[in-house]
Amino acid sequence: MRVLVGITGGVAAYKSAEIVRSLTELGHEVRVIATTNALRFIGAASLEALSKNAVSTDLYADIPDVRHIELAKWPDAILVAPATASFLARLANGLADDLLGNVLLATVAPVVIAPAMHTEMWFNAATLANVEVLRRRGLTVIEPGCGRLTGSDVGIGRLPDPDQLVQAVVSLVTTKDLTGKSVLIVAGGTREYIDPVRYIGNRSSGRQGVALVEEAVARGAQVTLVAANFQYTSSVVDVHAVETTQQLVDCLQSLTEPFDYVVMPAAVSDYRLESVSTSKLKKSGGSMSLDLVENPDVITALAATTRLKNPNAKVVGFAAETAQGKDLVSLATSKMSKKGLDVIVANDVTGGAAFDTDENSVHIISANDSVKFSGSKRAIAARIFTALVN
Repeated sequence: MRVLVGITGGVAAYKSAEIVRSLTELGHEVRVIATTNALRFIGAASLEALSKNAVSTDLYADIPDVRHIELAKWPDAILVAPATASFLARLANGLADDLLGNVLLATVAPVVIAPAMHTEMWFNAATLANVEVLRRRGLTVIEPGCGRLTGSDVGIGRLPDPDQLVQAVVSLVTTKDLTGKSVLIVAGGTREYIDPVRYIGNRSSGRQGVALVEEAVARGAQVTLVAANFQYTSSVVDVHAVETTQQLVDCLQSLTEPFDYVVMPAAVSDYRLESVSTSKLKKSGGSMSLDLVENPDVITALAATTRLKNPNAKVVGFAAETAQGKDLVSLATSKMSKKGLDVIVANDVTGGAAFDTDENSVHIISANDSVKFSGSKRAIAARIFTALVN
């Protein structure tokens, strides 16, 4: 997706760097228009490094190319963040005295505006009237957040978190092909306790799961997330937190909804302690032996119970292997068949690849197809759901 980010001259302009970074990491192409006053708060060099495109500022640059029309036609969506009270007033009244204003009057792309200002300015009757005008014209104006403003002031007027703004603009133009569908995502990594202090765990961060959640929400799905040992909060996602494999099993058994899609990037511990010590184990001056017993095969059981509730449901599993090429595909295909999955996503984790990063390289394998894809975890999430829907 091509996203044009407009930045106006407010203190919150420094947050625009995080917005641009997040959009590019998700695989979107980003261009930036910064007003003259915006560049008083954030440098063009930072924005150019993050977007990998030159920052546009001057209405009268590149006159033969009719720059404002070219920029107006280019994006799939436009996000203005932060939007000052002065900018809202000019846009509501159709004034185009700079490059950003001209682009917004000329574009037919959907526009998201994120105001940021002091509380008194936000609640001023003129500002509220301007916002109402913009909303009537079809622009999406996001309510500012509440929190620390400039100086010691606290109140409504704070620019929403960059992740919220990124989600808003992506959702605006994402095809809603999961509307009316229910999706269960199981993510993170389970832990098996040795004693009250120590546990056996794995390196799964839950990032791929979060990307899947956000993609499913953007596409209109009703999403349930079971999060193993990572934090995720959302007003639109039903989140269940678990730690151990047994807690995960208990949680999944408690979910009675007949899901349409189940996607499980979670790394589930293969073994657990036969007996967990109730007190902290002490050094004994020698070696220590731990008796392990095998955990249940969660994804196999989940696939079976899911289809009992909904015979048309599709189940996606993941295979993190230390193998490459044909060997990786062969291992994953065998796992897919053995566990009764519709799709399996395989990746080579040799040397810790794919952990603690937003990028990955995977094979998305179904009964009739195998596609290798490299990109951001959000882009991978999009590919997975496209494969399920089509």
